[in-house]
Amino acid sequence: MPVFDELVRSRAEGKKSALALIVQCVGSSPQKEGAKMLVRPDGTTVGTLGGGCLEEQVRQVCLAAMEEGTATTISIGLTEHQGGMVCGGQVLVYVEPVLPEPRLVVLGAGHVGRALAQAAAHAGFRVTVIDDRAEHAAPEWFPDAERILVGEFAATLAGAGIDDTVYLLVATRGHLQDFDAVAAALRTPARYVGLVGSRRKRKLLFEELERRGFDAAARARVVTPAGLSIGSVTPAEIAVSIVAQMIEVRRTHERADRGAAPRGGALPADGCRETQAAAPLR
Repeated sequence: MPVFDELVRSRAEGKKSALALIVQCVGSSPQKEGAKMLVRPDGTTVGTLGGGCLEEQVRQVCLAAMEEGTATTISIGLTEHQGGMVCGGQVLVYVEPVLPEPRLVVLGAGHVGRALAQAAAHAGFRVTVIDDRAEHAAPEWFPDAERILVGEFAATLAGAGIDDTVYLLVATRGHLQDFDAVAAALRTPARYVGLVGSRRKRKLLFEELERRGFDAAARARVVTPAGLSIGSVTPAEIAVSIVAQMIEVRRTHERADRGAAPRGGALPADGCRETQAAAPLR
């Protein structure tokens, strides 16, 4: 079906969308249960719920759902007193945002980078690996990575399309490369900037960032040592701790965005059609 084809295509391209589905009708309505419409971030649509004011109201709810990241239901009356519609019925529409998988960019193709790419991919992240050594940034070392980029860290990161949904983890082969990569990461709007290293390395990094002109707010964005404190030692254990921390950041961010609980409810039966009121949607 065109709606589902577009949904799959948008998600594969890393784009948001929202699916609207009529789940209950009472009385007369232009479309019945099962009618679907997909809304893109620019407001354009695929499929239809019947057009007119009904569709415009749902489109606005879909756009809000994409920003909030939460599903909801909306009850719309199709009368002159409710939006100028004259069908005389009422519909209940379920709206669900379809969000792309989170992206992780790993700067450094060493042991930790390899373990992290594998663990993050298995946790649902789309992984990109960057390294300036072609022999390390090789497909056979990163079978779970979506992209492998070879080049100088700062320049390659600048062209990697980093937005405020991306997670960045720096684990290069040395202090100088780490500091250059972190500085490049801080010039992006990435949601998470982590650095693998010790507390001593953290002190040296912050001194270097201050010397390079990064203010306190920028320096505070860096999570180092990256990962939850679980006593990790091996590359695999370090990767687990970092993925767990990124999941924590991701879910906390989603809860903060969502705010109030989703609306829910069912349509009452009317004189035109005997309908058992559905249980509230939660």
